[in-house]
Amino acid sequence: MRYSTLGFVGLAALAAATDVHDLTTESFEPFVNDHGLVLAEFFAPWCGHCKALAPEYEEAATTLKDKDIALAKIDCTAEQDLCQSYGVEGYPTLKIFRGAENVQPYSGPRKAQAIVSYMTKQSLPSVSLLQTSDALEEFKTADKVVLVGFFGKDDKTSNATFEEVADQLRDSFLFGATSDPKLAEAEGVSQPAIVLYKTFDEGKNTFEKGFTKDTVVEFAKTASTPLIGEVGPETYSSYMAAGIPLAYIFAELPAEREALAKTLKPVAEKHKGKLNFATIDAKAFGQHAGNLNLEVGTWPAFAIQDSAKNQKFPFASQGSASDLSEKNIGKFVDDVVSGAVQPSVKSEPIPEKQEGPVTVVVAKSYQDLVIDNEKDVLLEFYAPWCGHCKALAPKYDELASMFKSHSDKVTIAKVDATLNDVPDEIQGFPTIKLFKAGSKDSPVDYTGPRTVEDLAAFVRDNGSNKIDVTGAATESAEAGVETDQMPMQAPAATEKASETASGVAGKATEGIKAKVAEAAKMVKDSMLVDDDVEDHDEL
Repeated sequence: MRYSTLGFVGLAALAAATDVHDLTTESFEPFVNDHGLVLAEFFAPWCGHCKALAPEYEEAATTLKDKDIALAKIDCTAEQDLCQSYGVEGYPTLKIFRGAENVQPYSGPRKAQAIVSYMTKQSLPSVSLLQTSDALEEFKTADKVVLVGFFGKDDKTSNATFEEVADQLRDSFLFGATSDPKLAEAEGVSQPAIVLYKTFDEGKNTFEKGFTKDTVVEFAKTASTPLIGEVGPETYSSYMAAGIPLAYIFAELPAEREALAKTLKPVAEKHKGKLNFATIDAKAFGQHAGNLNLEVGTWPAFAIQDSAKNQKFPFASQGSASDLSEKNIGKFVDDVVSGAVQPSVKSEPIPEKQEGPVTVVVAKSYQDLVIDNEKDVLLEFYAPWCGHCKALAPKYDELASMFKSHSDKVTIAKVDATLNDVPDEIQGFPTIKLFKAGSKDSPVDYTGPRTVEDLAAFVRDNGSNKIDVTGAATESAEAGVETDQMPMQAPAATEKASETASGVAGKATEGIKAKVAEAAKMVKDSMLVDDDVEDHDEL
């Protein structure tokens, strides 16, 4: 009996040994008002993503308590009203509190050290004043990347520009500044100057000319990116936010990735600032190669992705490290940059004939059937496995049949977005867009109920040709055609990509908040796992 009692005591001690504060509706507001900075996790006990986050969150809480930054959690199955009052729609949801009224979403990664880094930045002013040599030396190693401005006291313009950049990028970098000319001299720079200190590559980069907000932001993003880094859940968002193409080096073993990085370093140096290079673990994230139109499973491999233009350039030779030589890849990259290489387009074969009422579009026929004509084209982007798409199919067929007599003015079409590269932003299935005659470059998104009558009215009201078949749609609805509303969408990822995302759950971190190019969304859904995007277990 004594053994049993001691066992329970031990378990109780372990349960109490946590630096994460459990909050309730009654304790929440007093707690956040008593602590200057709080990171709160709104969770559900059954949530798989929450369980994966728990050890990382606990580790971060232990580290951050010494910095007077509190981490808390709220069980939304027990505190439903509290969670709803803060707009919680999925689990886990992380929010930063500076009192109960000052709330902002946490947009950082979900690994312990990343949480510590992100919240440390939140605790500091946008620019820390460094007045001594010791303070500067300590600050230089406070994070993987820090920026220090060396400006004269009277240089109001440079100081204001630097502070503006710091306000914009404070979630990504630590910023410090000093007006001491002796500190500038000791660092080998002359005022005004900005030095970016980093724990990789050459160790630091200096910026001394053209102090505008845009040029400093560009310098920070370019200099902070490793010459050849590693693409993974924690770094993906920063590569997508860089705004320049990314060259992927796929290999299975760390030694292979290291050797290829060394081989291709001169190529990366030549194109630094215009093209980012990174290795990627083909074992963990090999399915992403399919998004780049590479053959999955044949390694090593190389490809360039220009997400701003939604273009992919796979290198033809795969499976041999000797083919990925400096000479071969160097020429390939030069040709891509110069425009000599055409982007790869994944497409199903063009149908020999259109057999159903809905026009089938593939990548190779997209320009002809959707863009280069004077018709109003209603296009559904779907996935074969999408339940919402399957439920919509008979209604969409009926809609197409109603417009059949107006086929010279209106096309009702669909495209399998999992098998065809499309130039449009697709965030969920089904996505429906109207490409109206004369304004094909500005498609109109359909967000209404998925009924035949509402879709017909949408084409009539938003199309250039104003074709009205709503009378027939109303008759069909009255005859008993199902018109239930289906506002939900399936995530825009292939089945295989979804499996890949689930398989690496727990390896990921949350990061991208900055807006990136449209095409990056499709890649993100398939490459990244739940912790890197706002992808939660549903309530």
